[in-house]
Amino acid sequence: MDRFWSAPPVTRTLTALTFVQSALVYGGLLSGRYVIFRPGLVFKLFPEAWRLLSSFFLTGPRLDFILDLYFMFKYGSALETASPRFSLPGDFFTYVFFVATVITLTAGCLLDDVIFTHALIMAFVYTFAQDNKGRKASFFVVQLPVEFLPWAMLTWTLVLGGWHAAFSESMGIVAAHMYDFFSRIYPTFGGGRNYIVTPTVVRRIFSAHTSPTQHRAFGTAYRPIPEEQNPSQGRGSFQSPWSSRGPGRRLGGG
Repeated sequence: MDRFWSAPPVTRTLTALTFVQSALVYGGLLSGRYVIFRPGLVFKLFPEAWRLLSSFFLTGPRLDFILDLYFMFKYGSALETASPRFSLPGDFFTYVFFVATVITLTAGCLLDDVIFTHALIMAFVYTFAQDNKGRKASFFVVQLPVEFLPWAMLTWTLVLGGWHAAFSESMGIVAAHMYDFFSRIYPTFGGGRNYIVTPTVVRRIFSAHTSPTQHRAFGTAYRPIPEEQNPSQGRGSFQSPWSSRGPGRRLGGG
């Protein structure tokens, strides 16, 4: 439990909601038909808007229940705490919101799928693989380059679930690649503007609940402080570390 409560807030919340909702559904206390995505029930006069969220919080049955929670927690935590692309408070939340929106529009509205948990996990795995190119990863008992990890998981889904399940899950890769393209590739190599920016209100909310230091297995990481929360270090201003000291005197002087 200590590891869970020390996990980053977005991943911890996603994992907890997935555990609770899945346990209620598979325990027979909640009908799955109330949590799946149905465009006709969401986009109507009195929309059942909760389905936009609940469709991301249902694991597969039996062994998938454990594996889905494990993969969500493992790769979500790795991204939220260690990825350089989510170095500022709220950035990972913006990433999750973006990829979830793309998954809903593609897997939900185009492919008529009803549960998006696997696609969201696949987005995490794909982004993790992009951040850790050149390293090795374990897929069950097989060691492989981390770049191949999303495709190995997708092949596993194809074998067990068929083409539709694999195609729907691959929308997580599409969503994560779109985020990478619009936030990094296009601004860096195409000279364009990054339009995926964390709103100021979101950044302030997460800044209020985020410690500037973060303890990891290999040391302590320090999160940068946004300029709006550090007025003494704003643009165009620099304060010398010696400026608070008194006037200097020459050694040996009177």
